[in-house]
Amino acid sequence: MARFAVSSMAFTAAVLVCMLVVASHVDASLTCAEVTTLLTPCISYAIFGGTVPPACCEGIKALNAASNTTQDHRAACSCIMDGLSKIPGINYELVGTLPQTCGTTCSYKITPTTDCSKVD
Repeated sequence: MARFAVSSMAFTAAVLVCMLVVASHVDASLTCAEVTTLLTPCISYAIFGGTVPPACCEGIKALNAASNTTQDHRAACSCIMDGLSKIPGINYELVGTLPQTCGTTCSYKITPTTDCSKVD
């Protein structure tokens, strides 16, 4: 009986690992939670200005590196817009300076009226 339980658990674990590997290859896009984690260090700058934290620039560069398709760009844009709409005091002019300040580019500009469905 114990042998069956161990065998069953091993089989279940193997199936779970296979599912995770397949899932990671089916959808390699970033999740909104990952975008949020990458860009959270930018919030203080986006409200107060000052010096851009190095972790903010690292997050922006990582997001750019991980966003390769129009679908990726639109999903990231939607996540950013949704997140910013929930943070009082965001200065969109400061947000707009972040890519250049961090030495990178962004294929779209984040403003209060950005239409993410039109982002390439």
